[in-house]
Amino acid sequence: MFAVDSPGTLVTIRGSDPVLGEWEHKAFIPVPLGEDLPSLEPGTFLVVADARAALAALDTTARQLPNPTLLRLPTLRREAQSTSALEGTYAPLADVMIADEEEPPTAELAEILDYVRAANHAFDWVADGRPVSVALLTDLQGMLMRRTPMADLSGRLREGQVVIGRRADADPAGFPVHRARFVPPPPGDDLKRGLQDLVDWMRADHRARLDPVVAAAMSHYQFETLHPFWDGNGRIGRLMIVLYLRAAGVLGEPTLTVSPWFEARRGEYYDRLLGVSTHNHWDPYVRFFAEGIRQAADETRADMIALVGVQNALKEIIRGSTLRADSAHALVDLAVANPSFTVRKVQAELGVSYGRANKLVGQLVYLDVLRAIDPHAYKRRFYAPRVLEVLTRRTGGSSEAQPRAT
Repeated sequence: MFAVDSPGTLVTIRGSDPVLGEWEHKAFIPVPLGEDLPSLEPGTFLVVADARAALAALDTTARQLPNPTLLRLPTLRREAQSTSALEGTYAPLADVMIADEEEPPTAELAEILDYVRAANHAFDWVADGRPVSVALLTDLQGMLMRRTPMADLSGRLREGQVVIGRRADADPAGFPVHRARFVPPPPGDDLKRGLQDLVDWMRADHRARLDPVVAAAMSHYQFETLHPFWDGNGRIGRLMIVLYLRAAGVLGEPTLTVSPWFEARRGEYYDRLLGVSTHNHWDPYVRFFAEGIRQAADETRADMIALVGVQNALKEIIRGSTLRADSAHALVDLAVANPSFTVRKVQAELGVSYGRANKLVGQLVYLDVLRAIDPHAYKRRFYAPRVLEVLTRRTGGSSEAQPRAT
């Protein structure tokens, strides 16, 4: 599979299968990233330029909002659902949007919402001016896996060999390592050094030689190829795309949702990553990556504009009613920022009494601005149907946008 100009080396690994016995194979160790621009075609530079323009438009739109952080949670929950689906953990997007983060009803939703928690920690880390580090990445992986069967092996670099995927032409009765599409570096010094080299590279200023979109593509490839953890590498690697663009000053507010585009093209996504390792094919990978960033930025910006439109429309409904309290408008803002919430949440966020919060929620339910997910639940949760419709509109229709009581 690996051509002579492959950007890495193959090393021999050995192990033992409890049924099949001793085995020997090769693992791939990528060379550290350098300062030179990969060989790219002119058309790819145009795609990269389009991606930068889309990111600039997204950032400009976010900066023009009275409160850019208002839309962070709903867009982050969308990203959490898609990036987890790429790794085999799936829940309907509407269920993710309205789930109780404190008491998620299923293990899948718990794992997805732990991604939201980890991502917010990472965004706060970068916003404080701290660079991405190995310690940050291991913390994120531990947070991501804390409620999974892999929890005991998480929060640190893997100490064993992993393999990725399965080749279609592989012998189904053969050794798992022989059936793999790709075998990343073995654990130990090479893996530790490779990850440290990567975070050092991400901290450096490459703007004089590399466009930030190209640099983000390069660092994403390197992380996924190193595959430093037992699990969660894909999710952390895609989160690092946004972290890098945020740290590079391309994004002021990390509202970009990259995973829905990659999820819809997962076969090509994995092929493009593998093509760099096997044949040094940076150009098709960078072009694919940049096109994904462009479309993701365009779609995120469209969602942002649509949510602001819904926010204004809901406030118009209130202005057309007999309800005049400023707190009603603040509750609309809360409903946009939090796809579902309780009366206690309203009480805390608006700084009003529980009775006042309960009455206010009831008034907006009467106006059909809000609805209860399950009116008979002990801990009632509410949502704004028009907000949920915007957030789930890319998933194939309104049927999924109906929340289910769980």
